Formats: sequence, C-alpha cells, structure tokens
Amino acid sequence: MSTIQILNPKALKLIQDLADLELISINKPIETGFSKLLAKLRSKAETVPSLEEITKEVELVKTARNEQKK
Repeated sequence: MSTIQILNPKALKLIQDLADLELISINKPIETGFSKLLAKLRSKAETVPSLEEITKEVELVKTARNEQKK
C-alpha cells in the first residue's frame, strides 16, 4: 500500500472531491495500541536517536546477552 504526503491544502480538497464523487476511497490507517504508545513516546522525546546510536545500543545488548550465555 502506498502513502501520499499532501503538501498543498488545495490538493487535499481535490482528493476529497474525488472521494465525494466515489472515484477514489480514502482509508485511514488502523491504529493499534502499539502505534498509539509509539506516538506517545515519540511526542515526549527531545531528540530522535541516530542510526549509529541505535546500532551501538543493539550491539551492547547483544554482547551482554552473549556474555551471560557463557
């Protein structure tokens, strides 16, 4: 499924008009409990971690887990 980002409010009106004429349908994304939680956590975050920071954290957890197995 594709997602369209509408940059101009006039485009939104055109899309709504197409839906009103039943030429297209607009489906809202299904919100799960997880997606609501994720949105809440993201709204409180001051910064978004970089890919490098995420990778570093994952590697630390993997290393710790491997050490526990030994």
